[in-house]
Parts: sequence; structure tokens; C-alpha cells
Amino acid sequence: MPDGSIVKYMVKLRFNIEGVVEKADIIGAIFGQTEGLFGPEMNLNELQKAYKVGRIEIILDSREGRTNGEVYVPMSTDISTAALIAAAVENVDKVGPCNAHFHLVGIEDVRAAKRKVIVERAKSIIKDWASKSTSEGEELLRDVSEATRRGKLISFGKEGLPAGVGIYTSDTVILVEGRADVLNLLRAGVENVVAVEGAKIPESVMKLSREKQIIAFLDGDRGGDIILRELQQVARIAKVIRAPNGREVEDLTPVEVLELLKEVHPPARREAPPARVVPRGEPMVEPVRAEPARMEPAKVEAKVDGHLLEKVKEVYGQINGTLEAVILNEALEAVKRVPVSEMIASLEGSTGAKHVVFDGILTQRLVDVCSRSGVATLVGHRAGELTSRPENLSLHIFRDFGFE
Repeated sequence: MPDGSIVKYMVKLRFNIEGVVEKADIIGAIFGQTEGLFGPEMNLNELQKAYKVGRIEIILDSREGRTNGEVYVPMSTDISTAALIAAAVENVDKVGPCNAHFHLVGIEDVRAAKRKVIVERAKSIIKDWASKSTSEGEELLRDVSEATRRGKLISFGKEGLPAGVGIYTSDTVILVEGRADVLNLLRAGVENVVAVEGAKIPESVMKLSREKQIIAFLDGDRGGDIILRELQQVARIAKVIRAPNGREVEDLTPVEVLELLKEVHPPARREAPPARVVPRGEPMVEPVRAEPARMEPAKVEAKVDGHLLEKVKEVYGQINGTLEAVILNEALEAVKRVPVSEMIASLEGSTGAKHVVFDGILTQRLVDVCSRSGVATLVGHRAGELTSRPENLSLHIFRDFGFE
């Protein structure tokens, strides 16, 4: 008997029988009256033994002395043999003693029907796959979009400073100069950022510096120098990072921004020592702690003679706000005027420098260099945290002279 999976054709016939008969009577009539018509090999019995014909199904209904119904003959032969068997069954005219009439309804190509089912199923599979693929693709695009979407720009403090939402959740806040710098950091995925919006440091930033770790990320130009000096006077700064010389933070690419910020690791405790300054070139100053140690005001009249006092006043008027230094010789003549960032390099190995007046902060490193170089007087805006003061060097800040 042919397996249902290899049936090729289904022969369907209808019958009308003038009498009441059973299924076995109809099967017997079909097998008996088709036997020997085309030779032994074409008998239904032989075809079933060779698995060419399957189980013949009969559906019948007997009413008012008549029997009507249908015959289904599954076949795995070629179409010619199927047609020959169909014609032979149509030739059956007796079922038992009753007259019978069989006629062919049709020969269904089972493979075509299977192909149709398979094609419809394939369409369904493709549709489901396409829908799932589209959904997954849209999800991936949303993930990428979320990852690359610029962070939300908000206003912070009573001054309405441009900032990222991360300033509320992060223990570390990156301080930049303006709104364009904030937008650039947001573009790079950095959201714990706020702008000072000018050289005057807002109250909100000063308060923030008392609550969180502050990292200053400033332009690599004179404007950045001025803001840094102002910041170090009024706010707690743990680390200073500068854009490359002559460039602004807003012009940096996201890769450059992240490269400059990658070494930022805020300490676990607020009391930990602040990190070293990262300036444009040779380090000039170091960030001070929360409140830098302040020098006691010097007795100017006792320590500075009148000629030096007048010279300091003169130089102060020339360099205030310029981030420059003037190096004087013993005769109080200016032998060199250099940017503060180059001052240490100018002093190391030099001779003849006796007094230095500069627009910056007195640091321990600068004090040590001046002492080794034979400098007798060092005057700046204010002092950082000094651990030692050489006896051969007189230290002053401009406040000693009544300038601030």
C-alpha cells in the first residue's frame, strides 16, 4: 500500500446503485470486474501488493432503496496508469444483483496540492521571518540611535547654565567654558558637564564644587588660561584638562574629547588629593586643594625697599590679566618677559635673575626653582599649598602691596 507521503494521484468517482449494498459489496465489485482486463500486472490486487495503489475509500448513503456515494483510489503510478484504472472502475455496472453506474469526477494531482500547501506555508514562513527581521532591525536601529543620540541639554542653577543631565547623578562634573562646549561633550556621550558661561565663575558652580568632584576642561588658548586662574581662586578643582594648544573644546571631535577624558578617574573620597594639572604645554601650576594655604601678609615696608616696591607696582600694571612674567636683574631692570607657562624653563639654568613678578600662583615647584636659580624675590597673585619656604627667597603676593 503506498505511503501517503508518496501518493501522486487521487482518483475520485461517484456511483449510483439501484439497491441497498454495503462497502464490501462495492469493493468486491470493483476488484472483481476490473480483474484481468489489462493483464495480471494491472490488477488492483497486484498494484496494491507493489504499493502502487493505496487503500480504496468508500463513502456511501442508502436511502429509499438506492445507494449513492463516492470512491477514492490513491495511486502512486504515472498518470496514464491512473487514467486506465479510473476508466476500468467507470466500467463497473453491477454491485451484487444491483445495477450500478460509476462516473469519474476527476483525477487530483496530490503533488500539486502538496506544492500549493507547501508554497502557502513558505509564504507564511517568509512573512513571519520578514516581520521578525524588520522588528529586530528596527530594534537594532533604535539601540544604535539611542547610543549615538545627543544627550539632552538642560539649564542648571539660578543662572540657567547650559548642562547635561548627568550632573545630577554623577559624583564628578566636568566644567567647560560655554554652551557649544557642552553640546560637543554631549555629542561624545559625556553628560556630566556644565558651562561657566564667561570668565566670572557663577555661584551655582562654586556651590557645585563643594558638593562634587570638579574637573575643568578648558580651551587651549589665553581665554582658557584666564578662566583657569579665576576658577582656582573661587572653586574646588580636582583636575585640569586642556585642549591642544590653540584649539577650543567645541572644535574637538568626539574621539579627541574621549581621548583627553579617558584618564579621568575621580577619587573614591572627596578628601583624596587632587590630580595633577594637564596644561597645554609644560606644567606651570598645580591644582590646589579645597582651600589653598594662604600666606600671611608680608610687612612690605620691612622686607621690600622703596625702589623694588615702585618697580613691582609698575610691573603689576603691565602684566595683570596677561598670564605673563617679568624677570628683573639686581638693578631692577627687566631682562626677560615670558608667558607664565615658560617661566620655569626660563629660570632653570639662567643667571642674573634676582626678582620675578608674574601673573599667576606661587607653587612649591616654582619656589624651589627660584631658590636654586638665585632669585631673591618672588611676587605673584596668590600662593598655593607650600610645604617649605627657602630662607634665601622672599615670597610676596600682590595683596601685600594693596593691589587686590
